[in-house]
Amino acid sequence: MTPAALAELVRATAVDVLSTRGLDPAALPAAVTIERPRNPEHGDYATNLALQAAKKLGVVPRDLAGWLADALTGTDAIASVEVAGPGFLNLRLAADAQGAIVREVVEAGEAYGRGDQFAGTRINLEFVSANPTGPVHLGGTRWAAVGDALGRVLAANGGDVTREYYFNDAGAQIDRFVRSLIAAAKGEPAPEDGYAGGYIGDIAAEVLERAPGALSAEDCHEVFRRIGVNLMFEEIKQDLHDFGTDFDVYFHENSLHESGAVGKAIEQLKASGGLYFDNGAWWLRSTEYGDDKDRVVVKSDGEPAYIAGDIAYFLDKRSRGFDLCIYMLGADHHGYIGRLKAAAAAVGDDPKSVEVLIGQMVNLVSDGKPVRMSKRAGNVITMQDLVEAVGVDAARYAMTRSSADSTLDIDLDLLRKRSNDNPVFYVQYAHARLASVLRNGADLGVEPGEEFELLDHEREGDLIRTIGEFPRVVATAGELREPHRVARYLEELAGTYHRFYEACRVLPRGDEETTELHRARLQLCAATKQVFRNGLQLLGVSAPERM
Repeated sequence: MTPAALAELVRATAVDVLSTRGLDPAALPAAVTIERPRNPEHGDYATNLALQAAKKLGVVPRDLAGWLADALTGTDAIASVEVAGPGFLNLRLAADAQGAIVREVVEAGEAYGRGDQFAGTRINLEFVSANPTGPVHLGGTRWAAVGDALGRVLAANGGDVTREYYFNDAGAQIDRFVRSLIAAAKGEPAPEDGYAGGYIGDIAAEVLERAPGALSAEDCHEVFRRIGVNLMFEEIKQDLHDFGTDFDVYFHENSLHESGAVGKAIEQLKASGGLYFDNGAWWLRSTEYGDDKDRVVVKSDGEPAYIAGDIAYFLDKRSRGFDLCIYMLGADHHGYIGRLKAAAAAVGDDPKSVEVLIGQMVNLVSDGKPVRMSKRAGNVITMQDLVEAVGVDAARYAMTRSSADSTLDIDLDLLRKRSNDNPVFYVQYAHARLASVLRNGADLGVEPGEEFELLDHEREGDLIRTIGEFPRVVATAGELREPHRVARYLEELAGTYHRFYEACRVLPRGDEETTELHRARLQLCAATKQVFRNGLQLLGVSAPERM
């Protein structure tokens, strides 16, 4: 019995109890909270339902808890119920009911942990969107890992997710990039406001190889722009692909200007009263949605400000049928939360259709010292640098296992270790160990069994309850947009499995006869392996069969 199934049982029992006593079941919460006690001596699960409902019902919480305990004790799935404190219920499941979780995992396979909370919701998830003026840096690498994992989690919860990359191919940064390429092609130093790093010279040389007369061409700037920006963007896309992150849509900022979408958005805002005129400029009331100041949309010279493109982009997303638009932006973009919500409201849309997630900085440490330089990109560390140092799996896992809104320090030396101190090794090794047990079982001719009532050892119960938590972890990770919860859960599961492995012999030794307990434990191992695989898949990290 999973926590979700137990919650349904407790609520259904409470409805019967209240109806029998002439009390209104409407006082019960829509969802019953079921939690695992910190102290295992307090039972397998606990609920505060009596405390939640007692006041509305006009009864003493401990009395209500006692009625519920009596009724639940009579059900097949419950071994015992105790009333604790002011009205908590501590529940212990019957071994066979608890073991049914194992059967559910094995039968569901890859679908175990999936839910439907976002079923019917079209979600546009925009992330990375690094300027095409250099390789993906550490901040973009973090979003590549977290954004891809979040997309997987939202899809696992039933969402129709489109992963989108906003290609900033308009604006001053492109001009600086092109001037840097031309300077490198001429053998001159980079412009004062330009870009340095070995990649600039590499791309400039490639441009000249493809267009030998580029420097003498009348449209020299346009030639370097067309070829150079495309080369840089193709490199970015290849790096992301090699990192395991692919996108469904690459949206070009420049298309908004060329199509007239920006001008149309501005006129729509003016017509709807979404903008106000002051000091010769048109302003958006973004302070009403948390911005530190209202923002200019049309400057006093009549030119659109950068935010005008953002507004047009949001309108484009909504016109494509997306119900929820999630933007994953860098640490210096806090103001965008208010701006984008204000933009939605200004066009008569629901500000809740916009969500902005802000990611914090990433620092690398090696030999106890900060790593600051890249061989190819100069004074920034790139995705390629990190992958070359620790590999894709370790890089993705390290980026994903911490909340994105906190600064992240990555110890390269730790990620290279093949020890339990390295979290990705710890989790992957647990999966590989399970794979080994299952292979050995097959070699011995031991078939997994389903006599789950035999799984009454403390460590067996811990492991069963932990794999039973996985659907709730996935649901919460989606609801809160926090895929790191999956990683932390897998680390907890790894610890729980290793403790089970040390305490409970799974396979017979030597001439020892194979028993139903061996078979049941082997099935528990199969279920646990499936949960590891499902969890690692959500993070975009491999689940090795051997290590």
